[in-house]
Amino acid sequence: MADRAAVYDLKGLNCPLPVLKAKKRLAGMQPGSRLWLETTDPLAVIDIPAFCSDSGHQLIETAAVSGGHRFLVERGEQQS
Repeated sequence: MADRAAVYDLKGLNCPLPVLKAKKRLAGMQPGSRLWLETTDPLAVIDIPAFCSDSGHQLIETAAVSGGHRFLVERGEQQS
């Protein structure tokens, strides 16, 4: 099955904007939906996993890419 996760481009944004925008985007998605977050903020490698843990989302995959990182997040049952 192909990964049908949407991609949310957060490149060029610095803390706390990537997390705030990801939170808003995930809030409008169905539980179990997946979203790729693409960031250039070096702190995202700390902030995104912490946000997922605090909010009940699952961090499926993390990858370093040219100029930044990609995070595959699966929306949890509840949004905090």
